[in-house]
Amino acid sequence: MNQKIFRTVADLRFSIFILLLISIFSITGTIIEQDQSLEFYKINYPLTNPVFGFLTWAQILQFGLDHVYKTWWFFILIFLFGLSLISCTFLQQLPSLKIARRCQFFRKPGQFYRLKIFTTLTNFSFNKILLKIKDNQYSIFQQKNIVYCYKGLTGRIAPILVHISMILILLGTIIGSLFGFKAQEIVPKTESFHIQNILNNGQLTFIPKTSTRINDFWITYTKTRTISQFYSDLSILDNQGNEINRKTISVNYPLIHKNVYYYQTDWNLIGLRFKTKTNETIEYPLLNILDNQKKVWLTWISNNNSLSEGIIALIDNLEGYCSIYNESGIFLGNVELNETVNLKQPLTFLEIISSTGLQIKTDPGIPIIYFGFFFLMLSTLLSYITYSQIWIIQKEQKLFIGGTTNRALFNFELEFFKLIK
Repeated sequence: MNQKIFRTVADLRFSIFILLLISIFSITGTIIEQDQSLEFYKINYPLTNPVFGFLTWAQILQFGLDHVYKTWWFFILIFLFGLSLISCTFLQQLPSLKIARRCQFFRKPGQFYRLKIFTTLTNFSFNKILLKIKDNQYSIFQQKNIVYCYKGLTGRIAPILVHISMILILLGTIIGSLFGFKAQEIVPKTESFHIQNILNNGQLTFIPKTSTRINDFWITYTKTRTISQFYSDLSILDNQGNEINRKTISVNYPLIHKNVYYYQTDWNLIGLRFKTKTNETIEYPLLNILDNQKKVWLTWISNNNSLSEGIIALIDNLEGYCSIYNESGIFLGNVELNETVNLKQPLTFLEIISSTGLQIKTDPGIPIIYFGFFFLMLSTLLSYITYSQIWIIQKEQKLFIGGTTNRALFNFELEFFKLIK
């Protein structure tokens, strides 16, 4: 009974059916936005106007379509597909490889008629033919007047490696879903933070209590004043606040600490800092607006206590200056760092207060997935190795010789005719 169950699971039709289900639900997870808030689904998938005529936010939440890749039923499909691959490997692929390694002698001339390539020789040199076969890298097995030869057995390993690679990829995916997490933090320069703003995480995820300090943040620009690169200088701190790791990160160059990746993803301007004549520091908060998809920040610098008079400060970069406009929007000029603005009370421009956007994530399944794809590429290369077999029977002054191959039939025919020439 157990063998029957496992052979059913190892059947190609069952495997294709499970793979088809996984593909359908994966497409569903791509079409439906994942890990969004309840309000998002209520707005985009209302009950009164179902998407596609039947899909509403209630159905999405009921069946877990808002987090397809972390649902129990998706894990069961992956488990069944993995079980099918393992069963097929042990019940079909490994026995097939074992049979391929055996000496499969032909003992009767009639067996050659089942081969697509065979011939009968009356004028031949048995030893010369064997020598030619050996020169073509065949393994030769002989029992008196019968011979069996094969080469390219390594190519028969390719299907097994394909199954191993797919099992590793599935295992890595499950581990990443269960133990991984992704967080997003917007942190002002010189501030420290703990990982709190979790976007998504697995059922068995452990969020590290690591403290991180933003030492500095800056942007480099090209000659045309477009952004070239973002940089954040980060320090990882222990429980006593001592620095244990430090690195300047940029886009595509993260800081890695205990398998947790800190990526540079965004930036923001928070405020402008000025100093009065009496050395008092004043901070003006910045409001972010969009100007043709370009980030622009502005603030109101009042000239009196009632906030009714003043100037507008506008800034769109971190090059060390801001633009000043009067109440009517007329441009008055640019103010650079350490330069004084002459109002009723002179203000010295001290600093642009910026913040950096970090994406913090870990996926312990990534190394396993990489190994899976490595074996997949290796199996692709091995699959190009042709597995060929040749049989010979010497009987009554006749030599029966034939062969077969699993691919590259034309090349094998040329090789065969050179052997018997």
